[in-house]
Amino acid sequence: MAELENSKDLISVLWSGADILRSKMDANEYKDYLLGIVFYKYLSDSFLIKVYDMICDGKPETLREALNVYIEELKGEDAEELKEQMKDECHYVIEPELTYTYFADAARNNSFNREQLQKGFNNIEQSDPIFADLFTDIDLYSNRLGTGDQKQSDTVASLIKEIDKADLLNSNAEILGNAYEYLIGQFASETGKKAGEFYTPQAVSKILTQIAIAGQEDRKGLSVYDPCMGSGSLLLNAKKYAEHPGYIKYYGQELNTSTYNLARMNMFLHGIAAENQKLRNGDTLDGDWPTEEETDFHMVLMNPPYSAKWSAAAGFLQDERFSDYGVLAPKSKADYAFLLHGLYHLKSNGTMAIVLPHGVLFRGAAEWKIREKLLRSGNIYAVIGLPANLFYNTSIPTCIIVLKKHRDGRDVLFIDASKKFDKGKKQNEMTDDHIKSVMELYTKRETVEKESFLARFEDIEKNDFNLNIPRYVDNFEKEEEVDLSELLTEMKKTDEELEQVQGEFLSLLKELTSDDETIMSSLNDLIGKMEG
Repeated sequence: MAELENSKDLISVLWSGADILRSKMDANEYKDYLLGIVFYKYLSDSFLIKVYDMICDGKPETLREALNVYIEELKGEDAEELKEQMKDECHYVIEPELTYTYFADAARNNSFNREQLQKGFNNIEQSDPIFADLFTDIDLYSNRLGTGDQKQSDTVASLIKEIDKADLLNSNAEILGNAYEYLIGQFASETGKKAGEFYTPQAVSKILTQIAIAGQEDRKGLSVYDPCMGSGSLLLNAKKYAEHPGYIKYYGQELNTSTYNLARMNMFLHGIAAENQKLRNGDTLDGDWPTEEETDFHMVLMNPPYSAKWSAAAGFLQDERFSDYGVLAPKSKADYAFLLHGLYHLKSNGTMAIVLPHGVLFRGAAEWKIREKLLRSGNIYAVIGLPANLFYNTSIPTCIIVLKKHRDGRDVLFIDASKKFDKGKKQNEMTDDHIKSVMELYTKRETVEKESFLARFEDIEKNDFNLNIPRYVDNFEKEEEVDLSELLTEMKKTDEELEQVQGEFLSLLKELTSDDETIMSSLNDLIGKMEG
């Protein structure tokens, strides 16, 4: 319970930091400032807590106490050795005057200098390749922060003071990670259409992850890969369901540099060790990655951009990811290019789960050929239809396709989950109960009337490899039969009631009088028409 309270306190502090910037820029911009400065505080606070522990073998009462101990130790002859030890431990070293604690004190005393914060950012970025260019998106000299040097500096100082209220000393990685995750979700909600590139709603993440990890929960050294990772939330879900979360290896690639930086921060804030994360900023389709060390994974999770354009250059027909299929995904719709990339990187005993638009289930031409080959090879294991309007950037209904590399059967489980949602203000939402019922249907893997259908390969072949869900799951609600004699009785009764009311109305009209001849003439006409 205390953990939940801490998490709520942390969220409210971080959200009030957003209030400082909200009037100056939109959510897609201020998320970079807020999340970047929170991350710097996390690095600084973690550093001071570790340095205190190294010197005093314990936990400090306050960060100011840790900073004072650190300053004293640097005066001694073991200063360089301490810095070396800290570099090995943290991958970075922060000088006392560049710690967040020092900045927060300066901000309170009106002596904060944003050049120092910029220097702090630069030092972290240069300390280790894993931090390279991490703070690129935070422009401490932007006109959006205010007009003129003083106002801009004041805005940054206000933000630093506000975020300093977040007690990271007594918050574990789970609390901080959850608070960060919540913020990313809130930004996605505020940003709307632009959110699609960095955020997958938690309900969809939960279903994808539970499906991909099923049967592998107790695997030590589980590897998980997301080639379109956004802010990394989907990757990080794996640790919620794994029995040995400390041993998970995370691999992810992201095209958008700002979003890639967000994912790197998200990993650290969730307490993921540097050696367990391999993240890359790059174009997943244009250049295959990873191509060295680990190249196939136990879990592949994907929520790629829907029906995106790609080059579909003829050279890709020689690319090992696509060469088995004889055709390429069309230029205007890269959906199958993403799917085949993910499948190529799946271990023979692993599971892949990908979210795509329904078109991939039934479109013809090259997509038909790819789909036929996948079905003949037994790669498609399940198709799950999701409710419409779940995502921030599109209202179209989507589906999850579950794939396996090698298996004995070629049957496909179809699940229609399109009605499993609660209506929200902006988006529809799937609750934990909805998720549970989808997972039960998935695990059962049998036909359940109006909910799921286990199709044999022959059924699919007869349908010309069309995977459109309504062909397999009939969720049509038959209307109740109408009792005609009951309907006639009702109509007769309604007629009688109308006649009675009309009679009463006529009596009332006849009682009306007026000295005005025109009014009386109109009234008598009306009475005549009603009686006629």
